[in-house]
This record gives sequence, C-alpha cells and structure tokens, in this order.
Amino acid sequence: MHSSLSTRDLALAALFAALISVGALVSIPVFGPVPLTLQVLFVLLAGLVLGARLGALSVVAYIVVGFAAPVYAQGASGPGALVGPAGGYLVGFVAAAYIVGSLAQRSKAQTLWPLLGIALVGLVPIYAIGASWLAWQLHTTGFETVVWGGIVQFVPGDVAKAVAAALTARALSSLPLGLPALSRPR
Repeated sequence: MHSSLSTRDLALAALFAALISVGALVSIPVFGPVPLTLQVLFVLLAGLVLGARLGALSVVAYIVVGFAAPVYAQGASGPGALVGPAGGYLVGFVAAAYIVGSLAQRSKAQTLWPLLGIALVGLVPIYAIGASWLAWQLHTTGFETVVWGGIVQFVPGDVAKAVAAALTARALSSLPLGLPALSRPR
C-alpha cells in the first residue's frame, strides 16, 4: 500500500469531514453537557467505507476545521471545545474511525451482520475516551454522571446509528465506487 494520498482520497476525506459537520447540526440536549448528535453515524460510516487511514483523516480534518469554524455540536468552535466536556468524544471519534476502518479493511465485510459488528466495536473507543474525559472535566467519578451521562443515555441512539452506517456501507459495497474499505478482493 502506498503512503501518498491521491486527490480522490483527499476529496473522500473532505466529504466525510463535511458529513460529520452536518451531523453536528443535529444536536439534542440530554442529561449532562454532551448533546446527542448524528456525528457518530458519519464517523462509523467513514471507517466502514474509507478504511483506517482515510477514515481517521476525515475526523482529524473535521476537528481541525472546528478550530476556526462553528462545526462542532451546538455551533461550538475553537480549541476550547476540544478541551471541554465533549472533547474526549471528538478524540474518540478519531480512534473509532481508525479501528472501524482497520477491521473493515481486514475483513472485507460486505454483508450487514459483519459490518454492524464492526460498527458496534467502534462505539467502544468513543465511550471509553469520551466518558473518561467527561469525568475528568467534571471532577467526578460518580456512576450517574460518568456511566449514565457519558455512555448509557447514548447507547440506544448510537446503536441505531451503527445499524444505519452498516446498512449504508452494505448498499455502497454493491456499487462500483472503489471505496477503500469496501473494495472486493480480486
């Protein structure tokens, strides 16, 4: 595998960075300072269809754009958002896209159940990094705050987003798009 990025690779990463930004526009306040958004859908989909390197690059590009533009949840921007209560989730997005992408590339999964399993694995780093950072930011280890506010309340919606990402990746795998993680072995 060559290490340079083509114009097409950069365009795909930029497309997913834009989709993650659009996902942040859907921001529903829930218990605690971190809102429910559609970002997870696009982070998981980036990993599933772009693979590890481009999937993670798309999330990093999103984060970098957020330093200057209000593309984070609730219209936030700037480095302060990255070190705020939701910052761990943003870092978790990078890890999730990379892990999901690695698993998708290795398995060459193109059917629903393996794709869904891979997408669900991607939730683990989001929750682990996000809830840990949230607990540190709020100076608490309280169960209600960390587990309920940082993980449990997001699980039903995130499982639905993982299903949507897997269904979308499955549909895209049948198209001759040559997406990195969905390319059929020859």
